[in-house]
Amino acid sequence: MIEKYVHNKVFKKLNCEEKELSKGEYDNCTFIDCHFSKSDLSGINFIECTFDQSNLSSANFKTASLNEVKFIDCKLLGVQFNECNQFLLSLHFKNCDLNLASFFGLKLKNTIFKHCKLSEVDFVSSDLSQCTFDNCDLKKAMFDNTNLENANFLTSYNYSIDPEKNPIKKAKFSQDGIGGLLDKYDIVID
Repeated sequence: MIEKYVHNKVFKKLNCEEKELSKGEYDNCTFIDCHFSKSDLSGINFIECTFDQSNLSSANFKTASLNEVKFIDCKLLGVQFNECNQFLLSLHFKNCDLNLASFFGLKLKNTIFKHCKLSEVDFVSSDLSQCTFDNCDLKKAMFDNTNLENANFLTSYNYSIDPEKNPIKKAKFSQDGIGGLLDKYDIVID
């Protein structure tokens, strides 16, 4: 049962440390310069919403629905996206800091990560087929049993991906980044 339904509303400078976001469904809403750090967003449905210039670091998204949700210029440190409701999960990230976040076991086919910091992010057992990583820093990001078929890494850097542990058929890599596919061999490439 939905406790509250909010449609087409713009929230500016909302601070959830002072007042928690009401449980319910938020449809086509925009959150600008809002503070959700360590907030409890569990069980809330976000449909076609945009978070812009907001801090969601360590927010609790357990069983939250994120359907067609965009994060632009957001801080999302340590967010456990793997705890979200996976039904109709659809995300887009632009200029976001996602360091230490987890996407463990999620189906994120066609997701776009544009100009994002993805250091130490957990992509283990995820489906990232046809994803785009446009100019992203993937330092120490974890890929193991991760489907990377048709993914685009052409402009990204600092990744280390073992082709023997991750399907990478038709994935795109730049010549400069090819060393990230050979890290396990501890060889020197000049």
